[in-house]
Amino acid sequence: MTHTGGWRVLAPFQSRAYRLLIAAVSLSIFAEGMWAVVMALQVIELSDDPAALSLVATCMGTGLVAFLLIGGLAADRINQRTIILAVEVVNTVVVSAIAVLGLVGALRIWHMAVAAAALGIAAAFFFPAYSAILPRILPPEQLLAANGVEGVVRPVFQRAVGPAVAGMVVGATFPALGSVAVAALFAVGLLLLVCFRPTMNAPVREPDQERPHMLRDLRDGFVFVLRTPWLLWTLLFASMFVLVVLGPIEVLLPFIAKDRFADGARSYGFILAFFGMGSALGALAVSSRRLPRRYLTVMMGMWSIGSIPLVVIGFTWSFSLMAVATFIIGFTDGAGMVIWGTLLQRRVPTEMLGRVSSLDFFVSLAFMPVSFAIVGPLSKIVSMETIFLVAGLAPVLFAAVAVQAARMRQDELAHPLR
Repeated sequence: MTHTGGWRVLAPFQSRAYRLLIAAVSLSIFAEGMWAVVMALQVIELSDDPAALSLVATCMGTGLVAFLLIGGLAADRINQRTIILAVEVVNTVVVSAIAVLGLVGALRIWHMAVAAAALGIAAAFFFPAYSAILPRILPPEQLLAANGVEGVVRPVFQRAVGPAVAGMVVGATFPALGSVAVAALFAVGLLLLVCFRPTMNAPVREPDQERPHMLRDLRDGFVFVLRTPWLLWTLLFASMFVLVVLGPIEVLLPFIAKDRFADGARSYGFILAFFGMGSALGALAVSSRRLPRRYLTVMMGMWSIGSIPLVVIGFTWSFSLMAVATFIIGFTDGAGMVIWGTLLQRRVPTEMLGRVSSLDFFVSLAFMPVSFAIVGPLSKIVSMETIFLVAGLAPVLFAAVAVQAARMRQDELAHPLR
């Protein structure tokens, strides 16, 4: 085996299959990063109302959450490459349709809502399939590095380069041109996935062993989560975190940038870019080293304490302070996500990873549509400062409860992963 020395994060690139997969996923992530800004600015152009953006974001979140469990079951039963290919086809077709409607001047809010729902449904199938395919194309010792690569690529392209490029493109032209660029990126990613033909290690199954019913599969996944305290309480923490944090960031931040800074489109893109750069550095810092001995404690500390700078976003009119705050939030988020993804792949049986991953996303994102739906109307009766104050401080309390309830400090010592 070829050794990479101290650069553990480079180890997965020894595999040609992984190189093709991560290249395709990187382009798709870049497209998603652009789309987040293009979608928000397109909705603002059509209807300058936080409630309209809440509607579109809610459709995306509802589509994602409603199909996550189905996506997880599919990932354990259908070839994961097929699922990822199908997702990329849907992404390409949907964004292309929005681009055409925008260019001819026929685009309406309801078109954006339908497109958001379709993209959310597609994402529901992608996440479990991607999580389940990695352990089948890479050895266990390379999973932390692979999660670190994705943990660097996703924030760099989805939260840094993508938003920054989209902000500059839309700021200089118009949102429909941004949709064209997003559709082109999805199309190139699709071509790379067509070339991605890995040889995967399938779970061993006895010849006379009957395939479990889908509902039994789902039940087994639920039972595993309920009987695994560190997993259950982390998911409960994540669901509360999403409820109070995601809506303000995704729905209100574009309007804060528009109201407080001269060039709202570019400022919004660059604010997200600082989040992305922080997240990438956090992921790189964790994946370049061994998994922390106190991995659960470190993970929960990153996510909870790292949310405190959200308070700054609510109160400051300084672009520099807002940029620093989002960088810190991104750094802690990226570091925690790399640890979390590795824990799932190391401590969850491979044959259950698809459905447990889907339950992970389902439980942790269950309140995402609610957060999106309420925060726009709520901002009309509650100040932005108050909303971001709660978003910054509440996760600290949630994390303290989860750590104690699951006895995480004892668990991580009883199950060392170094």
